[in-house]
Amino acid sequence: MLAEPLNTSDRRLHRADRQPVEWGVARGYVGYDAAVAEMEARAALIAAGEAPERVWLLEHPPLYTAGVSARDDDLLDARFPVHRTGRGGQFTYHGPGQRVAYVMLDLDKRGRDVRGFVRGLERWLIEALNRFGVEADVREGRVGVWVERKGPGWSREDKIAAIGVKVRRWVSFHGISLNVEPELDHFGGIVPCGIREHGVTSLVDLGVLATMDEADAALKSAFQAVFGPVVDASADGGAP
Repeated sequence: MLAEPLNTSDRRLHRADRQPVEWGVARGYVGYDAAVAEMEARAALIAAGEAPERVWLLEHPPLYTAGVSARDDDLLDARFPVHRTGRGGQFTYHGPGQRVAYVMLDLDKRGRDVRGFVRGLERWLIEALNRFGVEADVREGRVGVWVERKGPGWSREDKIAAIGVKVRRWVSFHGISLNVEPELDHFGGIVPCGIREHGVTSLVDLGVLATMDEADAALKSAFQAVFGPVVDASADGGAP
């Protein structure tokens, strides 16, 4: 169950000065190394007070990433490039049909509460999924956001969204990924987040025929409920 009740009136993660977060959407696929370099550069500028906060939405080509807790035996089949990265967590997959949102927020201006920030990311995803009528939640001891699936005589829990972040000088980077319509069999090359007992799903797998643009709109609306106002970035949205 949720560590604490979802409460869209909770303003602890909002900036007191109400400065909006830049909201950028990249078109086309963005390579992982290029994305990390852009993200780290922007995070450094935010920490120095030289750039506004930013959320950067994109899609990657098929690849696996390994967080700081990744175990080598959880890489079952390296069918795609593997990137070792400094974010928290274990192995995950990124690829077409999955919306990745890199979140560069100044936590010094949002309460200096890393655990509360992660709970905010969870609430953001749960709120976004709720806009499609999907009931999602978190589970004790399991990272990410989960849905319960039931049928005659069976039930199971599948992961629909992942979270992996890093904080440096009180600025966050990396972020979340939401499965809209990825190739779910691509997750078969890894043990996602080190959890062998459960599977993965997507909006389309659940019967929600959402487009990426519709997913983006839900993410944008839910983000504002949890973290505060946003303003659209430059037209191309391609780099932070």
